[in-house]
Amino acid sequence: MRTWFWTLLVLAAAVGLALLLREHSGNVLIVAQPWRVELSLTLAVLLILATFIILYCLLRVLAWIGVRPERFRSWRSRRSQKREHELLENGWINVLEGRYPDAEKDLSKLLSRSKSKSRKVLAGLASARASQHMGEYGRRDEALTLARQNAQDNPRLSEATAIVAAEMYLDQNRPQDALVLLQPLQDATTRYFHATRLLLRAHRQLRNHDRVFELTRLLSRRGVLEKSEAVQLIETSAAARLRAGGAEGFKTIWSDLKSDERALPDVALAAADIQAAQGNIDEASKILEAGISARLEPRLLNAYSQCPAEHVARRLSKAEDWLKSNPDDSALLAALGNLCLTGQLWGQGERYLLRSMKIRSDMRIHALLGNLYDRLGRPKDAMTHWRLASGVAGVLPVLPSSRFLPAADTRGDPTLVDVERLPPEAQVLRDMHVPLAASAADFVNDDDFSDTDHRAGPSSVDPSASSAKAVQPPAASEDSYLDEYFDSAPIPGVDLSQTSDRPRQDSGHD
Repeated sequence: MRTWFWTLLVLAAAVGLALLLREHSGNVLIVAQPWRVELSLTLAVLLILATFIILYCLLRVLAWIGVRPERFRSWRSRRSQKREHELLENGWINVLEGRYPDAEKDLSKLLSRSKSKSRKVLAGLASARASQHMGEYGRRDEALTLARQNAQDNPRLSEATAIVAAEMYLDQNRPQDALVLLQPLQDATTRYFHATRLLLRAHRQLRNHDRVFELTRLLSRRGVLEKSEAVQLIETSAAARLRAGGAEGFKTIWSDLKSDERALPDVALAAADIQAAQGNIDEASKILEAGISARLEPRLLNAYSQCPAEHVARRLSKAEDWLKSNPDDSALLAALGNLCLTGQLWGQGERYLLRSMKIRSDMRIHALLGNLYDRLGRPKDAMTHWRLASGVAGVLPVLPSSRFLPAADTRGDPTLVDVERLPPEAQVLRDMHVPLAASAADFVNDDDFSDTDHRAGPSSVDPSASSAKAVQPPAASEDSYLDEYFDSAPIPGVDLSQTSDRPRQDSGHD
């Protein structure tokens, strides 16, 4: 619309000028001795306009030629920036996609060509990350140094370089180096949330539980950490602080904890252990009861069920109250059974343990039942539950029914020497007297007569057959004495009373 307007305006001006010049048919006289030039008015006006247009165009051309070098430099700068942006973009995309060699190639070109400090910083950080993933830590440190040098004049780039370097050091398990870079950025404002998280990670690797506890609380109040993660960190760090502080620092650390933090399982266990070690059984009971009331944790119930006999009545009464609202909790039933065994309430303990076993077949429950039946003089039932406990554990191999072990292959033993291959000068060794080894030929297995758990009962054993198996000792009295000694001597360092399958004759059994 604007073009049409100016076109019509120019045409109107041209028509008006033509009409004006047609009405004024005067002449223009130019005297320049010895010349005398006479022109019409129309021609003079046209010549003036033409001269103006020519001079204008000539001046524009001269101005364009004068600024041409600067325009050429600007064009080259724009083209160079475009290429650098493409290299930086491709490098970061390759880093994000995991194409680290390609990213390293593009970023190296950019670092060698670019004159912009900001682009060098970004390229250096991307190159450092690529080298980190490729395990080339020397090249990574060189890239970080280059980025740090170019970021000195820009505070934001300096902070970004420090944060990226600290994160890489933490990935390499170098928390002390990361801590040096993160110390100036630990105010935990909105701007430094990520830096504070990295600071928390560094203190976790350094096992600075006090700082972990403080930073976790700070980030939890800011809403940066997930609730589950914050609870886990507080539980671990608070329990470690209690164990490190011991009885001396217990009061200070315990007063610093909130009520819900005191009820966490690890915290309650650590505090109860400290109180129990100091002889404060009632305080330990209160700590465990607070934790169990918040959550029926099996570890807390197990700790609660282990106490001196004089405290069994109180803990048993409390546990029975919990059982009313949780009648099908296997860990609670096992804890009740353990308390009954400690208080020598055999029948009630058996009922609790059998109820727990019906809900969950647990190794500890079978072991408790085995101990109970062993105490009651029922070895067969005790052995049954001990075997079930070992089966639930899943760590013991299933042995074959054969009692005989295969002979060991000693052909590859370098400590044994074959006398047939001795050199001639050692021929005398062949004629030396070889002492008799301890013989077990006259050994008779007592389990064939006394073990009632085997498939063959005592009634199926034939005394004549067993006597036929016995081998007569040698005639020499000295050899018989040696054989009898070695066959009957106990194995050094082995308590045979603990390894025998036969029931013990304990006069204190009920």
